[in-house]
Amino acid sequence: MDALSDLLQAVKLNGALFLDARFTAPWCIESHSGHQSHAMFRGLDHIVFFHIIIQGRCKARLSAGRDTVDLSAGDLILMAQDDTHMLGSDLQLAPVDIDPLVRPAPLGGMLSVDHGGGGEETRLMCGYLSCDRRLVRPLLDTLPRMVRVPLGDGPGAAWVMSLARRGAQENAALGPGSGTLLAKLAELLFVEAMRRYIESLPERQTGWLAGLRDRYVGRALALMHERPAHDWGADELAERVGLSRSALAQRFANLIGQPPMQYLTRWRLTLAAAALRSSDRAIARVAEESGYDSESAFNRAFKREFGAPPAAWRRRRA
Repeated sequence: MDALSDLLQAVKLNGALFLDARFTAPWCIESHSGHQSHAMFRGLDHIVFFHIIIQGRCKARLSAGRDTVDLSAGDLILMAQDDTHMLGSDLQLAPVDIDPLVRPAPLGGMLSVDHGGGGEETRLMCGYLSCDRRLVRPLLDTLPRMVRVPLGDGPGAAWVMSLARRGAQENAALGPGSGTLLAKLAELLFVEAMRRYIESLPERQTGWLAGLRDRYVGRALALMHERPAHDWGADELAERVGLSRSALAQRFANLIGQPPMQYLTRWRLTLAAAALRSSDRAIARVAEESGYDSESAFNRAFKREFGAPPAAWRRRRA
């Protein structure tokens, strides 16, 4: 299994396409952090928001930033850190808080917004994914706070845009299973956005996502994710990858920011945390499945990483 798929499967992202919005120029809205806005987001640990432009064009900017991004049909804009942000035909206008504009959703459907001055039309759909920030840290820490991904370009563009339009169609004519369909569409769009983003990274880019596409580091990540409980040693991993131990260690550290064995330890603990949260398996069994021969060693390592022993961490997450 490739490391991106493994990470997304382990952390069990949850979310949905939740808002169908129509704006007409001139317009400018501000969308607050999920924890400050709609009740549906309260109680979630971390939220990743994204908007996909179905029709028209607009601009986007983080409320606390200065950089403006131009968006057109087929573009996806993603806020990896749940930052308050602005969207509009003209960001020099005084922004309107979007929350009072939101209209209730029909059962199984999306919330909606229809706002603006009656000019050029822009249609977008909004989605979110919730996750445990500590578990998905390798991905979140490598993403900019605001990411534009052109889903409407290149191979597979028609397929991707058809997914987004399918969400709009489903919301207009709700049927059995609509809620599940909108949730799965959000996950598919997010994964495709991550794939496109990885492909667009410059050659000298560093970080976990850049490591995925590197011939040697990507292979090392895949091996460790495929068999996390295996008693990997630096020599065996380097031999399987096809580099010397020192060359792999340097290449891995340059891209990922830590040695391979340190990364493996943190990934094992991430898997352990996911197991503790989603199951009632005994801590000793979780420790064994995570590659630890000793429950006490596992407890110490887990506390160093997550700030609490496994039992206490599980109770808090429950």
